[in-house]
Amino acid sequence: MDAGKAIFETVDKLRQRRTAPLVLELDLTEGLTEGPPTDPLSAVLSMRKPRLSDVLAGLKRGRGDSRVKALVVKIGGNPLGLAVVQELRQAVTRFRASGKLTVAFSETYGEFGNGTVPYYLASAFERVYLQPSGDVGLTGVALEQRFVKGALGKLGVGYEMGQRHEYKTAANTFTQDHMTEPHRESMERIVESVVDQVVAGIAEGRRLDPAKVRELIDRGPFIGSEAVEAGLVDGLAYRDEVYDEVKKAAGGEAHLQYVSRYARAAVVRKLPNPTADGVALVQGHGQIRMGRSGRSPLGGGGAMGSDTVSAALRAARRDDHVKAVVFRVDSPGGSYVASDTVWREVVLTRKVKPVIVSMGDLAASGGYFVSMAADVIVAQPGTLTGSIGVFGGKPVLSELLERIGVNSELVAGGANAGMFSTTRGFSPEQWERVNAWLDRIYDDFVGKVAQSRDLTRERAHELARGRVWTGADARERGLVDELGGLEDALAVARRRAGLAEDAPVRIYPRIHPLERLRGAESSEDKAAALARVRIDAWGPLARLSAELGLPAAGPLALPGWYAIR
Repeated sequence: MDAGKAIFETVDKLRQRRTAPLVLELDLTEGLTEGPPTDPLSAVLSMRKPRLSDVLAGLKRGRGDSRVKALVVKIGGNPLGLAVVQELRQAVTRFRASGKLTVAFSETYGEFGNGTVPYYLASAFERVYLQPSGDVGLTGVALEQRFVKGALGKLGVGYEMGQRHEYKTAANTFTQDHMTEPHRESMERIVESVVDQVVAGIAEGRRLDPAKVRELIDRGPFIGSEAVEAGLVDGLAYRDEVYDEVKKAAGGEAHLQYVSRYARAAVVRKLPNPTADGVALVQGHGQIRMGRSGRSPLGGGGAMGSDTVSAALRAARRDDHVKAVVFRVDSPGGSYVASDTVWREVVLTRKVKPVIVSMGDLAASGGYFVSMAADVIVAQPGTLTGSIGVFGGKPVLSELLERIGVNSELVAGGANAGMFSTTRGFSPEQWERVNAWLDRIYDDFVGKVAQSRDLTRERAHELARGRVWTGADARERGLVDELGGLEDALAVARRRAGLAEDAPVRIYPRIHPLERLRGAESSEDKAAALARVRIDAWGPLARLSAELGLPAAGPLALPGWYAIR
């Protein structure tokens, strides 16, 4: 009898749980991951991170679900890129417009530090709460670059670099001891554009005058009570108090569910037809390199391998059930040759079906190269893109080696066989070859930009010259077609392909575990799009390795200090 009662009570609880009001929850303490893991190491490292695509899908579904009453988000200290924050803000704003409560909570928006971007995210919510001991680090946006030419000179290290053109400043940290005028002009415009976006977003979300927001930025950071008085937050409260308030507002026996779990549960219940026509989502993240995508066992970001991404695009192109492709690009660039390989696959795919590029935080230099041939490019206002240019050269360590007693001798079978040795500088004849290489790459890059973006060669060169643009500025200049996020890019792809608004989206290629084990039959097999663990990668030491003259990621790279977090 007791067993029967227990079963009845369990069933009743499950029934109540299925019908009770639902509060969606998102914990950003560990940040977000862009896409599904592509290799075993990525799977382990991203286990506790929600996926951006799941969050966007969950919030979209929740807008029309009568059971969903509210959204509560904990904004943690793990930094998110500006474009990803704008993607979340857009999703939250649409969720809020459906009439549901949205609440942001954080222990601190910058603990005695800059918290402008995290607070910018919070400002999209209807209610913003701060732990009583927390702060609001609304202080604006700053980009800082260090120049090591003087320090390297004291060590006896010189750099011989060429660049195309004056705005291609990635090598300036080694070759200059201060910002050049084009360098400063470019960075000042990026900061100005980003501050404009942040001010507009906070002013709209908090119902403040933009001039007032600029005044507050100049006064920041704020301790909790000052933030409340300034209208930046609605109250000071601990987590339990905030969550109790949200549950009470939701009514009934409301329960919490993570947004990503809510989204995945919906997919399981729908059991989509694997043969239904839909959109393929191909992911391209990290430095662009030849070979396979993957992640270093040392950690750090992953790499976009040209073989992996090209195989995914080929497979999507041949799949009759894929009617359009969305290529998600989040990359500072890298190898010119690898970028050109991916560009070619985008061109071939576009001849068969629509290709839409969705840009993440970065799609610059090589990241723009792989994007420019798409039918439509969608970027967030804060995406950093462009940087259409090239640089190349080498460190010269001869004086350093001499100082520490190292002698180097070279036996070469060719006039330029030792051209790339770091123990000696370029000869005049070798500089001619370097400049011919730089000119060839730049001319090819600009020519393809002009062709892809329907610009004259002169206009493409004017927009290029190595300059980095925000997505907002790139849109005004024709380098980007639309402002928006992944959800917008998917909508464009469906419309272009003549699909229904709810046509399925599949991460491509989706490979059965047995297919992973057997290996690819050929480079045409979708299993060829699998990534791997990159034993040869420097991981988080990549920037240090480049500064020491070790093998670099490639000539089409955007310097890491452009990241806005």
